[in-house]
Amino acid sequence: MEIQNSDTSRFLSTGVPGLDTILGGGLTSDRLFLIEGEPGTGKTTLALQFLYEGVRRGESVIYITLAETRVELKAVAQSHGWSMDGIHVEDIIPNENILHPDHQFTIFHPSEIEMGMTTQRILDTIEKYKPTRVVLDSLSELQLLAESPLRYRRQVLALKQYLSGKGCTTLFLDDRTALSGDLQVRSVAHGVITLELINQDYGSERRRVRIVKYRGIAFRGGSHDYKIVTGGLVVFPRLIAAHTRVHTERKQLSSGIAQLDALTGGGLDEGTSTLLSGPPGTGKSSLCAQYVYAATQRGQKAAMFLFEEAANNLLLRSTGLGIDLQGAIDSGLLTIKQIDPAEMAPGEFMQAVTDAEAGGARVIVIDSLNGYLKAMPDERFLATHMHELLTYLGQRGVVTILVGVQPGVIGGSMSTTVDASYIADSVIMLRYFEARGKVRQAISVFKKRVGLHERTIRLFSMSARGIQVGEVLTNFHGILTGVPTFDDSQCHVLFDDENG
Repeated sequence: MEIQNSDTSRFLSTGVPGLDTILGGGLTSDRLFLIEGEPGTGKTTLALQFLYEGVRRGESVIYITLAETRVELKAVAQSHGWSMDGIHVEDIIPNENILHPDHQFTIFHPSEIEMGMTTQRILDTIEKYKPTRVVLDSLSELQLLAESPLRYRRQVLALKQYLSGKGCTTLFLDDRTALSGDLQVRSVAHGVITLELINQDYGSERRRVRIVKYRGIAFRGGSHDYKIVTGGLVVFPRLIAAHTRVHTERKQLSSGIAQLDALTGGGLDEGTSTLLSGPPGTGKSSLCAQYVYAATQRGQKAAMFLFEEAANNLLLRSTGLGIDLQGAIDSGLLTIKQIDPAEMAPGEFMQAVTDAEAGGARVIVIDSLNGYLKAMPDERFLATHMHELLTYLGQRGVVTILVGVQPGVIGGSMSTTVDASYIADSVIMLRYFEARGKVRQAISVFKKRVGLHERTIRLFSMSARGIQVGEVLTNFHGILTGVPTFDDSQCHVLFDDENG
């Protein structure tokens, strides 16, 4: 069970969607926090979001910069469509006069003079504006001015005590570009948030955030994906299904095809995941569309996530089978989301699926698992990500349908790219086989964790009349090999129609 932080009144919101969730409520007020990460990870953007949240709440906020100018900060804000109104900026940056020989220190070391001047300007700024939220950017400049680790640590400690005494919740930004890579501030800070930038072999880079430390707070550990979009950072908290357990009454989802429901033991059970597996072209996506259509006809909401096929192609093909998905979209009962595999992180995809469930979707289709796994080849533990997602949806009574494409067409191996027993509660297998000079299709249920199911193999076909599940193929042996043997005197009963 998830640990909750009861006293939420002492937290300040970061203003970053998703970040407060993994922080256990937000940032403890009147404390010092370290935001660390290499250049390009979004530290400045996060800091501005933190200050904008303060402005929105009517607080006095200030951005103290030792590296960037007002103009540069304004440019960052404008790129996100923000105004700097309400944010006090104090840029403590040496001007061009320092280059003149008359301004070169000879008796004292430059750092001794500059450190004192910098500290005094920081204190004067705090006294002037009396802020509740403060950002200091960046610690690298402060560390270079301090020169020695001892002086640097004492300076940070003194600032921490001073700011805390003034009722300031402070973010120190560290871009890790200083000469030494010590962890002085980590030990001093009340909390440490690390932003990471990970380059991929293909596609856009991945960004992840970790809460390294947060004193006295039950935060959500591990790495969490985030993106920088127009409007700031968006964090996608790592899904932990065990934290969201609920128990609901379970019913069965009918496909709208009586023979198919009989094959699956009455339909697909709510709170379970079903893998539709088979070679390309056997009708897996069309079968998904049939289940979705049947749900929307009952007034239930559904969502489809497509990794491979274009949404327009799915709609056209479904219309040809008499499945009106466009009508379901127009009525607001169905959403179809085309996934750009090179641009989406696993956490972002999971957030999109859980948002669909939160929006009322009772049937969710992921087409396909192969596309999901190949879309993110540099990501590890994708199968574990998927298992956690399916567990989460199952606990909420959602029927999840997955598509798994098998290699080959007729004959050959029946292996899949994922462990079906680990991923899915039920497995429906579609298969090609040859009979009487035609390539035909068969359907069977290989596994069902909840309830009983038929163990027969039935004829499966698709035409303008829709999806049809036919008779049991009792006179055939070896259908799953793709090249069965059969009693020819009996097969005309099964294949006497023009579409069979």
